[in-house]
Amino acid sequence: MTVRTRFAPSPTGYLHIGGARTALFSWLYARHHGGQFVLRIEDTDRERSTQESVQAILDGMDWLGLDYDEGPFYQSERFERYREVVQKLLDEDKAYYCYCTPEEVEAMREEAIARKQKPRYNGYWRDRTDPPPAGIKPVVRFKNPLQGSVVFDDQVYGRIEVQNSELDDLVIMRSDGVPTYNLSVVVDDFDMRITDVIRGDDHINNTPRQINILKAMGAEVPRYAHLPMILGDDGKRLSKRHGAMGVMQYADDGYLPDAVLNYLVRLGWSHGDQEIFSKQEMIDLF
Repeated sequence: MTVRTRFAPSPTGYLHIGGARTALFSWLYARHHGGQFVLRIEDTDRERSTQESVQAILDGMDWLGLDYDEGPFYQSERFERYREVVQKLLDEDKAYYCYCTPEEVEAMREEAIARKQKPRYNGYWRDRTDPPPAGIKPVVRFKNPLQGSVVFDDQVYGRIEVQNSELDDLVIMRSDGVPTYNLSVVVDDFDMRITDVIRGDDHINNTPRQINILKAMGAEVPRYAHLPMILGDDGKRLSKRHGAMGVMQYADDGYLPDAVLNYLVRLGWSHGDQEIFSKQEMIDLF
């Protein structure tokens, strides 16, 4: 089976160092295994996504020399495909319409907190057959399994198991017909035949939910590798307040792309005491 990885940034700003490292690791893994590297732009956030940010990402990838075999694909152009999958899940009773108002959902969460339980939606509309209330546009929720657990072997963190009882019925399509992140990313990974998902560990909590959706679709589950966040000297996630810059700022400041690549590749990977690598050495040794 051909290894296929992807880099899937959201175009809400420049290509930052954390994103560039994720792209590099995904690119190296694909190149090392003679596979394919896919670029996907996750631009479903209509309010924050900009064409300027898309161009900044493309420019950063080009400057670093991280060529992609397919793409860029844009989620905003795939809404009909996502709606098709949602409808299939509805038809197979693996999803349902939820007519709860935001205030009602918040009340459910507050009630759970008062009982010292995890704040969550309580599944009120999961099995109801009474007529829906008038004047409310529903969301679509995924019917998460009630029994059993989700188990996956993360390539960085090892075996991870989450009880399905810990997961609520997440929204997969908003009331305006726009798919949520957890739905669109799963459909894309399936359609694009992604075998290995390499991303930041801030996505670990999403993974059990995404695996359950993949299984409901009858899809094969990819391998996952979640990379630890890059931290500032105060131990907090690297951000602008630490002086973090977009990749192209390093280009403007006169840094060589190979220097930036060598810096990034050592953030979470090493090969003995070697400190400087050519790009081909990175591919061979990764």
